Amino acid sequence: MGVNLSKGQRVNLDKGMNMALIGLGWDTNRYDGGADFDLDASAFMLGANGKVRKDEDFIFYGNLESQDGSIRHTGDNLDGSGDGDDEVLIIDFTKIPADIQKIAITVTIYDAPVRRQNFGQVSNAYVRVARMANESDMVGTEVLKFDLAEEFSIETALVVCEIYRYGNEWKFNAVGSGYQGGLEALCRNYGVNV
Repeated sequence: MGVNLSKGQRVNLDKGMNMALIGLGWDTNRYDGGADFDLDASAFMLGANGKVRKDEDFIFYGNLESQDGSIRHTGDNLDGSGDGDDEVLIIDFTKIPADIQKIAITVTIYDAPVRRQNFGQVSNAYVRVARMANESDMVGTEVLKFDLAEEFSIETALVVCEIYRYGNEWKFNAVGSGYQGGLEALCRNYGVNV
């Protein structure tokens, strides 16, 4: 069992961790909208200016792997069913280019305005970081977990956490900030052309 973090906490990731599994999970509250909730995890690889170097530095259901192979999305879960992680990102720290200073991990609701959905209808959301023994270890050993306990009543996008360089180390920041405007707003914020 890993360390449980609160919003705003920052911790060092183990220097010996070469590969990390970033698992994101959630449940949806009952509501009468009729449409499934399709929450999507994404990663933005950011330079020192807080922006992507190029659009391909945005890893999501439409671009499952970074060009350098350092971040991989394991696939889109269209309805969040089942227990445990709903979507997973794999980070290979040994392959991250030197000019990438931060990786922002986000979750958005697909087609939220049309489906009239927001994060106020989502509960038990979390992100966990697990050390992977090798590329095929899809469970890993959990080193930390951040439960998003905050109520988000109108937001359709969340920056869940950031993994960032601090000297020669990688650190984890439990962000938990909500935004309106969904994935498009996050893309514009991080410099992705939409």
